[in-house]
Amino acid sequence: MDWTRTHGVIRRSVPVASRRRRTLAAVLAGALTVGILVGASNARGDAAGPAPADCPAELVGKASCYTGRDVSGAYYAMAVPADWNGSLVVHAHGGPDLGAESDPARSLDDLGRWSVMVKEGYAWAGSSYRRGGYGTRMAAADTESVRRLFVGEFGRPKRTFVHGQSWGGNVAAKVVETYGGQRGAYDGALLTNGVLAGGSRGYDHRVDLRVVYQYYCGNHPRPTEPQYPLWQGLRAGSTMTGAGLRARLQECTGHASAPEERTALQQRNLDDILAVTKIPERTLESHLRFATFTFRDVVHDRLGGRNPFGNQGVRYSGSHDDAALNAGVERFSPDPTAVRDLSYDSDLTGKVSIPVLTLHAIDDPTAFVEHEAAYRAALRGAGRDGRLVQTFTREHEHSELSDAEYASSVAALDRWVRTGARPTARAVAASCAAFDRTYGTGCFYDPAFRPAPYASRVEPRPGGLRWPAMTAGQERAWSRIEGVGIAP
Repeated sequence: MDWTRTHGVIRRSVPVASRRRRTLAAVLAGALTVGILVGASNARGDAAGPAPADCPAELVGKASCYTGRDVSGAYYAMAVPADWNGSLVVHAHGGPDLGAESDPARSLDDLGRWSVMVKEGYAWAGSSYRRGGYGTRMAAADTESVRRLFVGEFGRPKRTFVHGQSWGGNVAAKVVETYGGQRGAYDGALLTNGVLAGGSRGYDHRVDLRVVYQYYCGNHPRPTEPQYPLWQGLRAGSTMTGAGLRARLQECTGHASAPEERTALQQRNLDDILAVTKIPERTLESHLRFATFTFRDVVHDRLGGRNPFGNQGVRYSGSHDDAALNAGVERFSPDPTAVRDLSYDSDLTGKVSIPVLTLHAIDDPTAFVEHEAAYRAALRGAGRDGRLVQTFTREHEHSELSDAEYASSVAALDRWVRTGARPTARAVAASCAAFDRTYGTGCFYDPAFRPAPYASRVEPRPGGLRWPAMTAGQERAWSRIEGVGIAP
């Protein structure tokens, strides 16, 4: 790291030592308050300020990097570029990871992955969250905590943007609704390949996968193993591993084998599962893992064994024998209190007060592009869709998009915030070529694309066509119920 190059830039933004200590103490107290407001109970004691750390390889010599752990136990990373433009990107990571504790490597990994933001002159801060497992409001509170810590250490940025990808898109959208109205907290949001339908509807396709898979395969669980309702994902005490699940998927469908090496039954099972669930073959295993291990986390660890999922009234189609499938597939209804708690934690009301720009791969195999239709419908239902601009690209991946597109997106958002002029999707696409001369990763925008309704991709449950899934009024009413939501 080139300390001689970066030190002067950073010190101009840092208060004198005594004021810095007072400011940081106030910020830490504020961050603790954020945790208390969402029910935090796992503070690890006093937290030190950010400490200098080695930057990821992509940023060596280009930025100063810092790491630390906040009062709720969440590890975090920060970076300040040598040519800092004075603004900050606060990152919300995806997942959720399922480890019991905060992962100290996660935020540094994310800093390397989205180093393009720092290369474009923005400071960057990201939290690893205080624990693994589901909890959108918890993750949003930890994201707000790292923003406050950054302000305490380096001063208030000129502008602050929140960015989230995948489940982090849901987290960042929750940050927008929860903290975006606070003056000076956030100026805009960039949501990329986001899970924007929320938790109460955003995983229905995985509920369908879980039951359809079991109908055809009958090995998860096997008849000789302890039985449990499939909405649990996995029984609480199971020792199944990812490798074990993969072996069962291979046994039933031969998905890892070349088509000519599969048995006729394996091929038919695979064809039926994919046709009914509309899940791409290349991400079948990852969706089934989520419907197994993350569902177990949601049900057993977050909702006390209550069921937030249902498939009553769903008509499955596309198989070689739909009548037999619908007669034989396992059916269940959700516990209304579990639906309420999952919805309160993760659904979006659409009540946004700052500009929001989204970027989504049309062929995203994990967070289907129809999530964008759900998000637009939620904002339209709240009368806030004028604060939303959506862009789409002809890419095929979920976890990573073109650096040139990330750069053009954050620049377009910054311009929108500075000038008040709402960009068009075509203008954002046109701006990408200039950034691609630096990054050479390509520009794949399709300005004319519009996603189909969410219900065209994911079978709606009865009453599940209206957006937002949780209104601002419902959120206010539920917030007055003791213990509502998912505990941090």
